[in-house]
Amino acid sequence: MPLPIILGVGAAIAGAAGVGSGAYGAIRMKEANDTLKNAEQQHRNNVNRFETISELTSGTMDELGNLELNILKNFDAFSDTMGKIQNRPEFRNYEEQGVKLPEYNPEELEKASAGAAVILGALGGAALGTAGGFAASGVAVSAVTALGTASTGTAISTLSGAAATNAALAALGGGSLKAGGGGVLLGGTVLSGVAAGAALFVGGIIFGAAGDKMAEKADTAYAEMKHAEKTMDDICQYLEELKNIADEYIRSLKKVHQLYMKNFAWVSFTVNNVHKTDWCLFTSEEKKALENTALLVGLLYKMCQVNLVIKAENENEINKINIQAVNEVMQDAEKVSADIL
Repeated sequence: MPLPIILGVGAAIAGAAGVGSGAYGAIRMKEANDTLKNAEQQHRNNVNRFETISELTSGTMDELGNLELNILKNFDAFSDTMGKIQNRPEFRNYEEQGVKLPEYNPEELEKASAGAAVILGALGGAALGTAGGFAASGVAVSAVTALGTASTGTAISTLSGAAATNAALAALGGGSLKAGGGGVLLGGTVLSGVAAGAALFVGGIIFGAAGDKMAEKADTAYAEMKHAEKTMDDICQYLEELKNIADEYIRSLKKVHQLYMKNFAWVSFTVNNVHKTDWCLFTSEEKKALENTALLVGLLYKMCQVNLVIKAENENEINKINIQAVNEVMQDAEKVSADIL
């Protein structure tokens, strides 16, 4: 075979190989691009799913937090009415059927009522889930009573507006930064968007899972997406469980509160409208209504102290739902309500 022909055949073979190599490379590039697009789309779907359940849960937790704060705020009417009754006895502690309720303490109720009023007034512009943070951590009571004062030494109940919000949320964060606590940042005032509320309930792990930055390499991007997806699945399941138990707790609280309002309406009418202020002149029914009201105040006060969420020791772990404590206090509520009815 003449040399030119051999060279021509060799060139043709080499050219064919080059075309085949280029086609293979193009296929690999398309596969990589498809993988990236698929990973990005799945990640976007995961983030949207998380944001949806996060918003629903934060809304439910806000409802619970606002309900607890409003219950505490309205205790001032009960305290004022009780203060007008002369010769009333010291009401016994309730310890029946395994249920123990705190005794009536007018000073504590007044502090809780005043503090709750301030916090409610200051929460208007707070991020989604902030009110729910009080219910999650059980500080609807302690933020305005046990914690007592802001880091400046000023009573929280004397503050207003942003100062009240910051003081209360700093308390929610474990105290001021100077005192070694998490400060307002941990309390939630600088958090924004849907993740703000969930961050208070789920913990620091949420930010790593909800981030939408994907790696440049297709295989790495897909692997990171699957890792984030697993974390988001856990978070979404957790948020759904938290929402369900919060809904149940809201129903329990409302049931007890309605019973309280029914009994207190009778007491208030007797004292404030009929102006009967001597316990000795009360009928047996009126005395029973007052005893029931005081008992229900203790129950509501106890219910507002329960933390629905237990903070994880490791920020890379999801917080725990305080199912046992919540179920126990709801069972207590059923027993006390049945005893009164």
